Amino acid sequence: MVFLSIPRKMSDINNSEKEGGSFSAKIINIVFIILVLDLLGFTLILPLLPSILDHYSQEEDGVYQCMQGAVDWFRESIGIPLDKKYNTVLFGGLIGSLFSLLQFLSSPVTGALSDQYGRRPLLLVTTLGLISSYAVWAVSRNFTMFLLFRIIGGICKGNVSLCTAIVADLPCPKARNRGMAMIGIAFSLGFTVGPLMGAYFAMSSRTSGEGHVFHQTPALLAFAFSVVDLLFIWLVLPETLRKDHKTTFSGHSRDLLNPVSLLCFSAISRSKDSPSKQRMEKLRRLGLIYFCYLFLFSGLEFTLSFLTHQRFKFTSMQQGKMFFFIGIVMALIQGGYARRIKPGKHIKNVQMAMVTLIPAFILIGFSWNVTMLYVGLALYSFAAAIVVPCLSTLVSEYGSVSQKGTVMGILRSLGALARAMGPVVSSTVYWVAGAKMCFLLSSAAFIVPLAHLSIDWSLQDNKDK
Repeated sequence: MVFLSIPRKMSDINNSEKEGGSFSAKIINIVFIILVLDLLGFTLILPLLPSILDHYSQEEDGVYQCMQGAVDWFRESIGIPLDKKYNTVLFGGLIGSLFSLLQFLSSPVTGALSDQYGRRPLLLVTTLGLISSYAVWAVSRNFTMFLLFRIIGGICKGNVSLCTAIVADLPCPKARNRGMAMIGIAFSLGFTVGPLMGAYFAMSSRTSGEGHVFHQTPALLAFAFSVVDLLFIWLVLPETLRKDHKTTFSGHSRDLLNPVSLLCFSAISRSKDSPSKQRMEKLRRLGLIYFCYLFLFSGLEFTLSFLTHQRFKFTSMQQGKMFFFIGIVMALIQGGYARRIKPGKHIKNVQMAMVTLIPAFILIGFSWNVTMLYVGLALYSFAAAIVVPCLSTLVSEYGSVSQKGTVMGILRSLGALARAMGPVVSSTVYWVAGAKMCFLLSSAAFIVPLAHLSIDWSLQDNKDK
């Protein structure tokens, strides 16, 4: 394997190799493989979730009944029709929100710990946690055990923020931009291939007539992916945070848990080597833009299943093909365009992408045929392929070399909070005001992040210091 020759310590790497970009390229390739393995295991469950929930609904489980009561209360309060399809979407959304809330709590802590102990040790710990969560899934025979698997996974799912911190450690802006784009490609591949694999192996388990539940084979496959990921990290990944850059978190614990403190990046501003006032203002604005974007994006992503089922009577297979289309378009854009964006052009590209989302939302919300829907989805996929990698690249430039893990962990936490809140708000508007009004209001709401993007970003960082 080509990567096995990479040394594990930064001090062992020849300076000329660093300057030539060879080290950065190898790190980006390693991060890409780590994330693909991680996301393949994570996404195997996505097409199975409705069937798994239906399976556990047949059993007498107190935890399931309690959560079902919360879903029923929400459904009745906003007027969602009593329909099995809608109930499954809402129940899955509740579990997804719980996962995102756990990510919101754990991501800043994981990032701060990686600034103290290094990226590699924390990646090994979080991957071990994921292995244990998939082991619980594989042996689960009731809903309580299944929920425990999701809780452990939500707490330990730190690979994405840690990988972005590794890319943020790279000294070259071009390498950081390429690395963030490759992270986006890993996401697109994982969310395209993983669900197909999960559906295939679950179907094979059903037809084989074996004595285990249909989702055990995908669970074991997710377990295997994580074990391979752990071995790959252990054998190949070098530590990218130099010993003299490691630091102990000196802020308050609330700076890593309070939503207001996270939006203000208080853990960074209160540190000894905090950025200048102007740079902190830019960082906070980028965090707010990131939160607003994912809040609106995740709301559309969630209500899309309602719209296609209600308006076009999409089956589960048609829903799968739709998300496959989105994943392929995103992978093509990220591989062909996003990774070639030059430093200094990120804000302009984010503006262009968010402007593109306005007609995308309108086309999807007002679509009267499948062709119009897919045109809107193509625009939506184009924008989705650009915004997060570009914003992640911009945020990675802030904070000292000993704060990159905390910065990227906070950014990941803001995204998780947005993904927890967005579906609840969007689905409420969808059923109270209708699909067209929901998507129209969402498109109009992009004025907020666009207004923040319009502020002058042309000043160079050295003028802020």
